[in-house]
Amino acid sequence: MNFAIRQPLRSSQAYWDQQLETQSRAQWRAQSLALLQRHLALAYEKSPFYRAHFDAAGVHPDQLRTLDDLRRFPFINKKVVRDRQIAVPPFGDLCAAPERDIVYISASSGSTGVPTASPFTAQDFDDWIDYEARQFWSSGLRPEDRYCHSLNFSLFVGGPCVLGAQKLGALSIHAGTVPSERLLKILGQFQATAIWTTPSYAWYLGETAIKEGIDPRNDLAIKRIFVAGEPGGSIPETRQRIEKLWGASVYDYYGLSDIFGSCAGMCEQKDGLHWAEDHIYVEVLDPATGEPVPFGQRGELVLTTLKKTARPMVRFRTGDIVSFTDEPCACGRTSLRMRGVHGRLDDMLIIKGVNLFPSDVESIVRDDHDLTGEYKLIVERVNHLDRLTIDVEHVAGWTGAPEDLAHRIARHLKSVVGILADVRVLPPDTLPRETHKAKRVEDRRSGVWA
Repeated sequence: MNFAIRQPLRSSQAYWDQQLETQSRAQWRAQSLALLQRHLALAYEKSPFYRAHFDAAGVHPDQLRTLDDLRRFPFINKKVVRDRQIAVPPFGDLCAAPERDIVYISASSGSTGVPTASPFTAQDFDDWIDYEARQFWSSGLRPEDRYCHSLNFSLFVGGPCVLGAQKLGALSIHAGTVPSERLLKILGQFQATAIWTTPSYAWYLGETAIKEGIDPRNDLAIKRIFVAGEPGGSIPETRQRIEKLWGASVYDYYGLSDIFGSCAGMCEQKDGLHWAEDHIYVEVLDPATGEPVPFGQRGELVLTTLKKTARPMVRFRTGDIVSFTDEPCACGRTSLRMRGVHGRLDDMLIIKGVNLFPSDVESIVRDDHDLTGEYKLIVERVNHLDRLTIDVEHVAGWTGAPEDLAHRIARHLKSVVGILADVRVLPPDTLPRETHKAKRVEDRRSGVWA
């Protein structure tokens, strides 16, 4: 593996790879088709699982003549990946490379508690890190920056993303998940200019800094905050409040342990997340019918790798509800852009026939400056009817009437998503702060119908 910086780019250059990043949509599609044809053939030839999987569905890689032909091929999901790993340890029979060629694994634990491995060959790893460098470059990170990587390194696929910052030449601090007070000292001592963490932790760390007598805007040098792991970075109200807290620019990234670290991210225009189209083919499908949805509409994100040889992923159902656009970006890049993750199928609430995601509530709560921005959704079933309660906090020093504020938030939610909820306004610091991914929903309806 080669992590060294390539021929140095001038900091004024807009693109990491201008020819690739600015090619036409027709060129992107032609590239995707060529890579898909080769990748499906590899999966069929080298992976025992995919050979049996395709045969059972009556499909063969030779049948892929257009991008639409991919819809002939069957889906997989996280359960399939986990089950095959258990059946054929340690990596499962989706793999298309021998173990001697695998040089790195990340792992994520699921509901069974069995870590699900994501293997990489040396070329897979190099491809990933080069994409990370390209993505950081698009977000404005440059060789003169001091970048602090504050994501978990313990088997987490986001850990090695720091090597992308190193590849573009930035001074990189492998901080990991150190205690907040120590992290703030590191940021201050080395005057780091950029950091990567989750939206919840960016918020929490800024609040902690203020409690420690540190002004994030003036006492620290952070100018860029990269966030991932939660929808908040693509919710303008959340992003803007974090930016105000830190006096820094926030960029949302999206990654998936089953593919590689970050698969999409914001450029400096911050108008959606540019997708790694030369590595991953994207489908956005109606979860019920499996049919593609038009650009701009919400659907389930389904991914197919295009180059990863250690373990191809063909039509992997992520469970993430997203929307995409193919409209040109002002930055000049032409890749598809994701408008953020609106929620997950397993987080989606259906209240009186209306689909509701926590992100729908977050945009309202974070837009009201009488509130701290923390919130929690509680769902109960009373007399066979669902009841939604939303807990929020007023800011310190607020002296209004809680019932008036609650009514205002409830009315706003009703006008935006069509759901009437009970809103409870709590004192500041009542709701728990999360240092990683915040859990926003408490569903108490389990067993109601038993």
